[in-house]
Amino acid sequence: MSDTATAKAQQVFQLKSASVSMTALELYYFDNDEFEETLKNKISQAPGFFRDIPLIVSLEKYEGLDSELDFFKIIGACRRNNIHVIGVRGGNDDQRRLARGASLALMPGGAQRDREHETSVEVSEAPAAPAPQVAKEAAETKIISHPVRSGQQIHAPDGDLVVLGPVQAGAEVLAAGSIHVYGPLRGRALAGIHGAESARIFCQSLEAELVSIAGHYKISEDLQDNGWKSAVQIQLRDDLLVVAPLDKA
Repeated sequence: MSDTATAKAQQVFQLKSASVSMTALELYYFDNDEFEETLKNKISQAPGFFRDIPLIVSLEKYEGLDSELDFFKIIGACRRNNIHVIGVRGGNDDQRRLARGASLALMPGGAQRDREHETSVEVSEAPAAPAPQVAKEAAETKIISHPVRSGQQIHAPDGDLVVLGPVQAGAEVLAAGSIHVYGPLRGRALAGIHGAESARIFCQSLEAELVSIAGHYKISEDLQDNGWKSAVQIQLRDDLLVVAPLDKA
Protein backbone atom coordinates (compact mmCIF):
# COMPACT_ATOMS: atom_id res chain seq x y z
CA MET A 1 0.00 0.00 0.00
CA SER A 2 1.34 3.45 -0.91
CA ASP A 3 2.08 6.11 1.69
CA THR A 4 -0.87 8.16 0.37
CA ALA A 5 -3.28 5.25 0.70
CA THR A 6 -1.98 4.52 4.20
CA ALA A 7 -2.55 8.13 5.24
CA LYS A 8 -6.11 8.05 3.90
CA ALA A 9 -6.83 4.85 5.82
CA GLN A 10 -5.86 6.45 9.12
CA GLN A 11 -8.53 8.15 11.21
CA VAL A 12 -8.39 11.93 11.18
CA PHE A 13 -9.76 12.17 14.74
CA GLN A 14 -11.83 10.44 17.40
CA LEU A 15 -14.56 11.88 19.60
CA LYS A 16 -14.35 10.98 23.27
CA SER A 17 -16.19 12.18 26.34
CA ALA A 18 -14.24 14.64 28.48
CA SER A 19 -14.75 16.25 31.86
CA VAL A 20 -13.77 19.92 31.89
CA SER A 21 -13.77 22.24 34.89
CA MET A 22 -15.86 25.32 34.10
CA THR A 23 -16.97 28.39 36.01
CA ALA A 24 -20.42 29.96 35.67
CA LEU A 25 -20.82 33.73 35.69
CA GLU A 26 -24.30 34.40 37.07
CA LEU A 27 -25.40 37.61 35.35
CA TYR A 28 -28.07 39.83 36.95
CA TYR A 29 -27.86 42.81 34.58
CA PHE A 30 -25.34 44.13 32.07
CA ASP A 31 -23.55 47.44 31.82
CA ASN A 32 -20.36 47.21 29.78
CA ASP A 33 -18.13 49.49 31.88
CA GLU A 34 -19.39 48.18 35.22
CA PHE A 35 -19.13 44.58 34.01
CA GLU A 36 -15.46 44.87 33.03
CA GLU A 37 -14.53 46.80 36.17
CA THR A 38 -16.17 44.15 38.38
CA LEU A 39 -14.49 41.40 36.37
CA LYS A 40 -11.06 42.97 36.84
CA ASN A 41 -11.65 43.29 40.59
CA LYS A 42 -12.57 39.60 40.84
CA ILE A 43 -9.54 38.55 38.81
CA SER A 44 -7.19 40.65 40.96
CA GLN A 45 -8.21 38.57 43.99
CA ALA A 46 -6.98 35.32 42.41
CA PRO A 47 -5.30 35.95 39.03
CA GLY A 48 -3.96 32.42 38.68
CA PHE A 49 -7.40 30.90 39.20
CA PHE A 50 -9.05 32.91 36.42
CA ARG A 51 -6.34 32.85 33.75
CA ASP A 52 -7.49 31.02 30.59
CA ILE A 53 -10.54 29.43 32.26
CA PRO A 54 -13.60 28.45 30.19
CA LEU A 55 -16.67 30.41 31.30
CA ILE A 56 -20.42 29.82 31.07
CA VAL A 57 -22.73 32.86 31.29
CA SER A 58 -25.76 31.90 33.38
CA LEU A 59 -28.94 33.86 32.58
CA GLU A 60 -31.19 32.05 35.03
CA LYS A 61 -31.32 35.09 37.35
CA TYR A 62 -30.91 37.81 34.71
CA GLU A 63 -33.25 40.77 35.43
CA GLY A 64 -31.91 43.38 33.01
CA LEU A 65 -33.30 44.39 29.64
CA ASP A 66 -32.67 42.04 26.74
CA SER A 67 -31.81 45.08 24.61
CA GLU A 68 -28.83 45.75 26.91
CA LEU A 69 -27.53 42.19 26.68
CA ASP A 70 -24.59 42.40 24.28
CA PHE A 71 -22.73 39.08 24.17
CA PHE A 72 -20.05 40.48 21.87
CA LYS A 73 -19.14 43.03 24.57
CA ILE A 74 -19.21 40.34 27.24
CA ILE A 75 -16.94 38.11 25.17
CA GLY A 76 -14.60 41.03 24.42
CA ALA A 77 -14.31 42.07 28.08
CA CYS A 78 -13.56 38.49 29.10
CA ARG A 79 -10.98 37.94 26.34
CA ARG A 80 -9.16 41.13 27.33
CA ASN A 81 -8.79 39.52 30.73
CA ASN A 82 -7.76 36.05 29.45
CA ILE A 83 -11.13 34.40 30.11
CA HIS A 84 -12.89 32.42 27.38
CA VAL A 85 -16.69 32.54 27.17
CA ILE A 86 -17.85 29.30 25.57
CA GLY A 87 -21.58 29.16 26.18
CA VAL A 88 -24.79 30.38 27.78
CA ARG A 89 -26.94 28.56 30.30
CA GLY A 90 -30.67 29.21 30.64
CA GLY A 91 -32.33 32.35 29.32
CA ASN A 92 -35.42 32.98 27.24
CA ASP A 93 -35.75 32.46 23.49
CA ASP A 94 -34.63 36.00 22.61
CA GLN A 95 -31.58 35.81 24.87
CA ARG A 96 -30.57 32.44 23.47
CA ARG A 97 -31.02 33.76 19.92
CA LEU A 98 -28.61 36.60 20.77
CA ALA A 99 -26.16 34.07 22.22
CA ARG A 100 -26.40 31.91 19.11
CA GLY A 101 -25.65 34.98 16.99
CA ALA A 102 -22.45 35.43 19.00
CA SER A 103 -21.48 31.79 18.22
CA LEU A 104 -21.88 30.66 21.83
CA ALA A 105 -22.96 27.16 22.82
CA LEU A 106 -26.49 26.89 24.25
CA MET A 107 -26.89 24.90 27.44
CA PRO A 108 -30.21 24.19 29.15
CA GLY A 109 -30.97 25.80 32.49
CA GLY A 110 -32.62 23.97 35.38
CA ALA A 111 -36.17 24.82 34.33
CA GLN A 112 -35.50 23.81 30.72
CA ARG A 113 -34.06 20.45 31.81
CA ASP A 114 -37.19 19.84 33.85
CA ARG A 115 -39.44 20.64 30.87
CA GLU A 116 -37.39 18.42 28.58
CA HIS A 117 -37.66 15.59 31.07
CA GLU A 118 -41.43 16.04 31.41
CA THR A 119 -42.03 16.01 27.67
CA SER A 120 -40.03 12.83 27.27
CA VAL A 121 -42.35 10.84 29.58
CA GLU A 122 -44.98 8.79 27.76
CA VAL A 123 -48.36 8.14 29.42
CA SER A 124 -49.31 4.47 29.63
CA GLU A 125 -52.87 3.26 30.09
CA ALA A 126 -51.78 0.31 32.22
CA PRO A 127 -49.32 0.64 35.09
CA ALA A 128 -45.91 -0.62 34.15
CA ALA A 129 -44.35 -3.42 36.11
CA PRO A 130 -41.85 -2.10 38.64
CA ALA A 131 -38.33 -2.21 37.33
CA PRO A 132 -35.85 -4.19 39.38
CA GLN A 133 -33.73 -1.94 41.53
CA VAL A 134 -30.09 -1.86 40.57
CA ALA A 135 -27.52 -0.81 43.10
CA LYS A 136 -25.95 2.45 42.05
CA GLU A 137 -22.22 2.19 41.77
CA ALA A 138 -20.29 4.48 44.04
CA ALA A 139 -18.53 7.30 42.29
CA GLU A 140 -14.88 6.51 41.64
CA THR A 141 -12.46 7.85 44.25
CA LYS A 142 -8.95 8.72 43.15
CA ILE A 143 -6.23 8.12 45.76
CA ILE A 144 -2.83 9.80 45.44
CA SER A 145 -0.20 8.25 47.71
CA HIS A 146 2.56 10.79 47.10
CA PRO A 147 2.93 14.54 47.69
CA VAL A 148 1.47 16.81 45.00
CA ARG A 149 4.37 19.03 44.02
CA SER A 150 4.44 22.60 42.75
CA GLY A 151 3.28 22.81 39.13
CA GLN A 152 1.39 19.51 39.27
CA GLN A 153 -2.37 19.22 38.71
CA ILE A 154 -4.34 16.21 39.98
CA HIS A 155 -7.88 15.79 38.60
CA ALA A 156 -10.63 13.46 39.83
CA PRO A 157 -13.34 14.04 37.19
CA ASP A 158 -15.92 11.56 38.48
CA GLY A 159 -15.71 11.42 42.27
CA ASP A 160 -13.70 12.27 45.37
CA LEU A 161 -9.96 12.89 45.56
CA VAL A 162 -7.83 11.64 48.46
CA VAL A 163 -4.22 12.85 48.79
CA LEU A 164 -2.12 10.93 51.34
CA GLY A 165 0.37 13.72 51.78
CA PRO A 166 0.83 17.47 51.31
CA VAL A 167 -0.33 19.60 48.40
CA GLN A 168 2.54 22.03 47.87
CA ALA A 169 2.29 25.70 46.93
CA GLY A 170 1.81 26.07 43.19
CA ALA A 171 0.03 22.70 42.90
CA GLU A 172 -3.64 22.24 42.06
CA VAL A 173 -6.10 19.49 43.00
CA LEU A 174 -9.59 19.27 41.46
CA ALA A 175 -12.48 16.88 42.03
CA ALA A 176 -16.08 16.40 41.00
CA GLY A 177 -16.75 15.44 44.62
CA SER A 178 -14.93 16.18 47.87
CA ILE A 179 -11.20 16.59 48.44
CA HIS A 180 -9.34 15.01 51.39
CA VAL A 181 -5.74 16.07 52.03
CA TYR A 182 -3.93 14.12 54.74
CA GLY A 183 -1.27 16.77 55.15
CA PRO A 184 -0.85 20.53 54.65
CA LEU A 185 -2.91 22.07 51.84
CA ARG A 186 -0.68 24.84 50.48
CA GLY A 187 -1.74 24.96 46.82
CA ARG A 188 -5.20 25.30 45.29
CA ALA A 189 -8.11 22.93 45.92
CA LEU A 190 -11.26 23.02 43.77
CA ALA A 191 -14.05 20.64 44.83
CA GLY A 192 -17.47 20.16 43.22
CA ILE A 193 -16.10 21.34 39.89
CA HIS A 194 -19.26 20.23 38.05
CA GLY A 195 -21.51 22.15 40.43
CA ALA A 196 -21.91 19.70 43.36
CA GLU A 197 -22.63 22.11 46.22
CA SER A 198 -22.53 19.26 48.77
CA ALA A 199 -18.83 18.69 48.12
CA ARG A 200 -16.37 19.51 50.90
CA ILE A 201 -12.65 20.07 51.39
CA PHE A 202 -10.82 18.41 54.29
CA CYS A 203 -7.19 19.02 55.21
CA GLN A 204 -4.83 18.53 58.14
CA SER A 205 -3.40 22.05 57.85
CA LEU A 206 -5.07 24.89 55.96
CA GLU A 207 -2.38 26.94 54.20
CA ALA A 208 -4.06 27.18 50.80
CA GLU A 209 -3.58 29.71 48.05
CA LEU A 210 -7.21 29.21 47.04
CA VAL A 211 -10.12 26.91 47.87
CA SER A 212 -13.28 26.56 45.82
CA ILE A 213 -16.53 24.57 46.04
CA ALA A 214 -18.94 24.61 43.08
CA GLY A 215 -17.39 27.84 41.78
CA HIS A 216 -17.49 29.70 45.11
CA TYR A 217 -13.97 30.51 46.23
CA LYS A 218 -11.78 32.10 48.88
CA ILE A 219 -8.16 33.12 48.50
CA SER A 220 -5.35 32.94 51.05
CA GLU A 221 -6.02 36.39 52.50
CA ASP A 222 -9.66 35.45 53.20
CA LEU A 223 -8.70 32.21 54.94
CA GLN A 224 -6.05 33.36 57.39
CA ASP A 225 -8.54 34.67 59.97
CA ASN A 226 -10.25 31.31 60.45
CA GLY A 227 -8.64 27.90 60.92
CA TRP A 228 -5.31 28.85 59.35
CA LYS A 229 -2.64 26.16 59.77
CA SER A 230 -5.06 23.85 61.55
CA ALA A 231 -7.15 20.80 60.62
CA VAL A 232 -10.41 21.98 59.05
CA GLN A 233 -13.26 21.12 56.77
CA ILE A 234 -14.67 23.61 54.28
CA GLN A 235 -18.23 23.47 53.03
CA LEU A 236 -20.77 25.62 51.22
CA ARG A 237 -23.67 27.11 53.18
CA ASP A 238 -26.07 29.63 51.63
CA ASP A 239 -23.57 30.38 48.84
CA LEU A 240 -20.79 31.10 51.36
CA LEU A 241 -17.72 29.02 52.10
CA VAL A 242 -17.60 28.09 55.79
CA VAL A 243 -14.41 26.87 57.49
CA ALA A 244 -14.83 24.73 60.62
CA PRO A 245 -12.33 22.81 62.79
CA LEU A 246 -12.43 19.07 62.14
CA ASP A 247 -12.96 18.32 65.83
CA LYS A 248 -16.17 20.40 65.75
CA ALA A 249 -17.48 19.16 62.38
